[in-house]
Amino acid sequence: MSNTEFGCLIFQLLLLITTAHLLGHLFTKLRQPRVIGEILAGVALGPSLLTHVPHFISEFLMRSHATDASRVSHEAVITFLYNLGLLLLMFASGAETKGLFHRSDRKEIAWLGGVGTGVPFIATMLLAPLLPLTLLMGPVRQRIPVLLVVGIAVAVTSIPVISRMMHDLNILHTRFARLVLGVAVLEDIGLWAVLAVATALAAVGSVPQTTIAVHVISTVLYFGIGMLFAPKLLKRLNRAKWNVLARTAPVGYVVAVLLAYAAVAAALDVSLVFAAFLAGFGMAKDSERLADSLDALKKLSFAVFIPIYFAVVGYRLDLSKSFSFSMLAVFLIGACALKLISAGAGARLGGFSWRDSLNLAVATNARGGPGIVLASVAFDAGIINAAFYTTLVLVAVLTSQAAGVWLEFVLRKGWPLLEGQPAIVPVAPKSGEEEMAA
Repeated sequence: MSNTEFGCLIFQLLLLITTAHLLGHLFTKLRQPRVIGEILAGVALGPSLLTHVPHFISEFLMRSHATDASRVSHEAVITFLYNLGLLLLMFASGAETKGLFHRSDRKEIAWLGGVGTGVPFIATMLLAPLLPLTLLMGPVRQRIPVLLVVGIAVAVTSIPVISRMMHDLNILHTRFARLVLGVAVLEDIGLWAVLAVATALAAVGSVPQTTIAVHVISTVLYFGIGMLFAPKLLKRLNRAKWNVLARTAPVGYVVAVLLAYAAVAAALDVSLVFAAFLAGFGMAKDSERLADSLDALKKLSFAVFIPIYFAVVGYRLDLSKSFSFSMLAVFLIGACALKLISAGAGARLGGFSWRDSLNLAVATNARGGPGIVLASVAFDAGIINAAFYTTLVLVAVLTSQAAGVWLEFVLRKGWPLLEGQPAIVPVAPKSGEEEMAA
């Protein structure tokens, strides 16, 4: 790659990062999830918008008169950064699982998670004969992986976007926040395992059933070991006296752990997305010793790589070609109705009032980063087509925005989020590099 070609690539990255941060900051000031601005940055620089402006402008903005060969290499670099941002986002999401479950909250979390997540997912499975899955299928053309993705999309709740919203609204320390985040953690753990099975099935759709079984079993075992045994082993490794890397270069050690998880997953042909989540989950169990290192890695990730990931997500959205308003309307209304009713019923069974149940249901309806990651993973695996990919991303954005607007409305009215808890005055949103609005 020549200096000129490298300069073109740097210019593209400059546009992606600066536009993502500027629009993200704008949406933060508007008390909206930062991720919406970052995705819109990609939309503004992508085919959805640039196809409607003069050709020389689009060439200048994102091609910079590069040669065909350099465009291929640029695409490879941006794809690498996109995937790295996805891994770091999942690592950060896994690291958010520390210290959420208080004994006094377990009963309520069980009801909220069991009913609020289980009912939408099971209902989707039962409604499979009525769903037009062929309209959603990607190149692999397999019904079961598509059905699993639809079930996850209906039931999933975002960890990062909800935690960031609550931080901005000064409610992250409340019992309401603990309940919502506890439910989100349980949901994501279970649903990521289901997505692991879906991607495994999609990857081996045309091979013998024995190979499919081995692939699925290896994926499930990897996930199970990563959840149950690897954190204990990692905790001992973190504290080992011979672990020079952890003592002398803790940030490098954290990255090395992430890469090690990913390397093992690659060897087993397991999706690297799940490896990154499990690496963060393992680190969360012993985060006190490496708290500063985890914080430094998160700051770098949310300053550079994760904005690139969400900007590329927006860049991939060609709303002029792959957007179906009817698909978006039907899925948005159906998914939200099923999730809100189920989560509200779970809250009522957990002993909450009608108003408390509504607040909890709206908060857990935010799909945020996990919804977008689900869309990206399923689309890259060939499970879903471009139109449904666009639908899933837009549903994740719209439900996250709705949750933020509702929570701020409740606080501004002076209503408590939970009965018996003091009302909280919302504070002005904070900006910074580590914007956990994924």
